Amino acid sequence: MAKTFPFPILEDVAQLARLGGWSEPVYRDLLALDAGAMDEATFRAKYCRTVAILQMDMTRMTETAMQGGPLLSFTRVLHAQQVCAPVFLEHGATHIRTFADDFTAIFAQPGAALDAALEVHRRMEIYNAGLPSAQQVYCCIGLGYGEVFAIGLDRAMGDEMNRASKLGEDTAKAGETLLTENFHAQVRHRTNLGFVRHDRGELPFGYFSVLPK
Repeated sequence: MAKTFPFPILEDVAQLARLGGWSEPVYRDLLALDAGAMDEATFRAKYCRTVAILQMDMTRMTETAMQGGPLLSFTRVLHAQQVCAPVFLEHGATHIRTFADDFTAIFAQPGAALDAALEVHRRMEIYNAGLPSAQQVYCCIGLGYGEVFAIGLDRAMGDEMNRASKLGEDTAKAGETLLTENFHAQVRHRTNLGFVRHDRGELPFGYFSVLPK
């Protein structure tokens, strides 16, 4: 960072890594990239990967906390983890991370990510059967596919991660799976599923919803 400021700028990689954003090696390489000591091609070759991203969020968490208290919310998150983690593992997820009521799972192939999403919804329906409404667990899922930087806690930072997160966390409804355009291009041949395109609307990109036939 060539520019100087009248206040301290944190450049110690060990202290930066303690913030929890990236690891020390990644911070070291980013500082080198920023300073011109590493070119973009080298950085991309080191960290870029093409993966399928499953970004999942739980519904009605605020309502649950307001009506039943935070402990009920915690147990709903626990139950979602107990149901969903085995599904992700069964379908070959290479990385799984949870944060609050959000879930991220990374897959090598988009077909595996899509199958995992559909299976999560199927098992949630079985789990919820007979439970009081306050204890039921529903999830909404966004799927993306493409090149990302395998850095950070989710090991997937980039445009497709951003889109999958927007679809899974802000756009999809309970029991719904939404796909980015890149993801849909990889799975559109699936004859056992129906796909509905949605124009941008409030989002800066188009997307697809998936419906079993």
